[in-house]
Amino acid sequence: MKGFSTIAIHGHEYEDIYGSHVPPIYVSVVYEYVDQELGLAKFTDRGTNLKYGREENPTTRALERIISKLEGAEDALVFNSGMSAISTLFLYYLRPGDKVVVPMELYSSVFVLLNHLVSKMNIRVVKVWPSAEAIIEAVDKNTSMVFIESMTNPTNKVIDLEYLSKSLDLDEKTLVVDNTFTTPVILKPIKYKAKLVVHSMTKYFGGHNDVVGGVIAGYRKNVVELWEWRRLLGGILQPFEAYMVLRGIKTLEVRFEKHSNNAMAVAEYLAEHSKIEEVLYPGLSKSPYHSVARKIFEKPLFGGVVSFKIKGSYSDVINFVKRLKVIKRAPSLGGTESLIVIPIKAGSQFIEPEYRQKLGITENLVRLSVGLEDVNDILEDLGRALNY
Repeated sequence: MKGFSTIAIHGHEYEDIYGSHVPPIYVSVVYEYVDQELGLAKFTDRGTNLKYGREENPTTRALERIISKLEGAEDALVFNSGMSAISTLFLYYLRPGDKVVVPMELYSSVFVLLNHLVSKMNIRVVKVWPSAEAIIEAVDKNTSMVFIESMTNPTNKVIDLEYLSKSLDLDEKTLVVDNTFTTPVILKPIKYKAKLVVHSMTKYFGGHNDVVGGVIAGYRKNVVELWEWRRLLGGILQPFEAYMVLRGIKTLEVRFEKHSNNAMAVAEYLAEHSKIEEVLYPGLSKSPYHSVARKIFEKPLFGGVVSFKIKGSYSDVINFVKRLKVIKRAPSLGGTESLIVIPIKAGSQFIEPEYRQKLGITENLVRLSVGLEDVNDILEDLGRALNY
């Protein structure tokens, strides 16, 4: 199997005596020992034990096989949320005194978590402008981890992973890339020497705003080491949620293409609107991130998130959002419904004010996750709310 959607549909490798082509939901908590006297359990295909639901589950394992193939990784671990995956990763890899380099623009719950680790573990977090050049300049011999987003949230800056990988000795560093915004449909960070790739599966992987989950993909050695921490911390994705993501991921490629095409139409429409100050979307040729996106993305697609600034005051932004009918006021992204938020009151609220200003996360900035509705209905909704 080589094609993306073929892997997404058939890559689970599940087989049973009934010939089922859909992995079932295994709700069993316990699994029989191979040798009761010796207390030996069955082994999964990665050599871990299948004996207790907090450690392994056949439904979750089927999902992990698919995601590892889609990311070009050797293995993957799924978790009960994206933050569960990230916190497990930090707790395993970071040691007292370690230096972590991150862009100053990240999902702000990651910043909150890092701040707790600073006080509890005495790690040092260095925040830099979200660019390959700034990251390279900040990395030194004391740096143990570089944690970045493939496309930043919410201003859609794209970090040049190709330049970063060529300029840093990543054999000695742990590069972790949150690939949620771009997905392996258009970007596989492991090609650029990322040791680990994380996702909030709540977004594009699940795709329907009805399941919460996270994943870490990477080299088998790193994943098996993290498996022990997932086992101890209890963060495994439950079987029903794994089944839901298995169902959603089958249509990931076609959904992501529709999200991206709708988003491009929205970005082009807003870029010409008299009441819009600026549109932040790397698919636009005028975007300062267009060329790097075209270079590292495997397809001319740019995701479903369009951020834009409305001319006027904060109250004007609030009134605009309230007038929307098709587009719903809610967090998250990558689902079937179009969703809109004001970042300073949502996912960016814990970024330091001085960084928000520098990054362009202002009071008049809104983030729109463009859904799968008819694009004309989305455009009509935006136009009606803007032209009120």
